[in-house]
Amino acid sequence: MAFIVTDSCIECKHTDCVEVCPVDCFYEGENFLVISPDECIDCGLCEPECPVDAIFSEDELPADQIKFIEINEQLSKEWPNITQKKDALPQAEKYKNQKDKFNLLKR
Repeated sequence: MAFIVTDSCIECKHTDCVEVCPVDCFYEGENFLVISPDECIDCGLCEPECPVDAIFSEDELPADQIKFIEINEQLSKEWPNITQKKDALPQAEKYKNQKDKFNLLKR
């Protein structure tokens, strides 16, 4: 089972998780990160690093976030790999507690 980035990451894109990943399985879009399920080794190091609780083990994924399994898989094949921490998006504070941000995802 892989870890999955969910919609809490959208418009925040904190990258603390990227820094601790031993296999560099994160990929970066304009306003969101994803994890490649083919590369994730299920170590769980990324999950506690996320300040907006956007990362879940696939078997603990909330029901309303199931669509992000496919989104992570698809976009990890399209987006560039990210291996170093960057600043969060400037609007991260504004969006950190907002729910249902799927419509804001920029592909």
